[in-house]
Amino acid sequence: ELQKKYPITIVNLSRKFGIGSGILAGFATAKGDALIYMDSDLQDPPELIPNLISKFEEGADVIHTKRTKRLGEGIFKMSMTNIAYRLINLTSNISLPSQAGDFKLLSRRAIQHINNLKEYNPYVRGLTVWIGFKQETVDYVRNKRSGGKTKQKFFSGSLLAGPWAEFIRGVTGFSTGPLFFGIFVGILAIIFSFILIVYALIDKYYGNAVLGTTGVLIAISFFSGIILSTMGIIGVYIARIYEQIQGRPRYII
Repeated sequence: ELQKKYPITIVNLSRKFGIGSGILAGFATAKGDALIYMDSDLQDPPELIPNLISKFEEGADVIHTKRTKRLGEGIFKMSMTNIAYRLINLTSNISLPSQAGDFKLLSRRAIQHINNLKEYNPYVRGLTVWIGFKQETVDYVRNKRSGGKTKQKFFSGSLLAGPWAEFIRGVTGFSTGPLFFGIFVGILAIIFSFILIVYALIDKYYGNAVLGTTGVLIAISFFSGIILSTMGIIGVYIARIYEQIQGRPRYII
């Protein structure tokens, strides 16, 4: 009787495609006027769901849950999380709610707009903000993990997975700012090199020794660092373009 009244659909992916792809598979499968998605470890309290539904009934399309306190989590993780949120908001064209994770309610029209997007490997938290519409937040205290260990380590075995990869997608998915950062650093490097030239000319004019091998090595190291950093930033964007033009599905069921 419960199955008939509350039908359950299990989406079994052929392998691990990442959290974002799993969430999008749920979006594509779910039906109804609204959708709520959350982690299964029960750190986020299901008891909060009626509050989300109340906000939805008041006309909100996207309801975020904001963690005012996160029990059982270390200072390092909390500090890195706060920095990540600030950097994403600083460099992107969206305003990501601080401490809002993957526990949200989305209206049917919000889901439809996200499903219509063709981005291959998106930052889903960012998309829920980017689509706009009326957005609300519900505050709560996140519980300590009751059992098991998280598999989402900040530095996982691969730079293409885990919170670090999510942060990179959050920055590069909603901003071209890092590319302009390379231009800004390049201008600073030109100014710095000009100062070194003037300094060397003044020293030579007064008969002092011009900067020797040490100065040359410092200058080479400085400019090499700038070039490599800029190439790295460009490389991240090229990697995202490469993923997009491959045309592969986000997941396989």
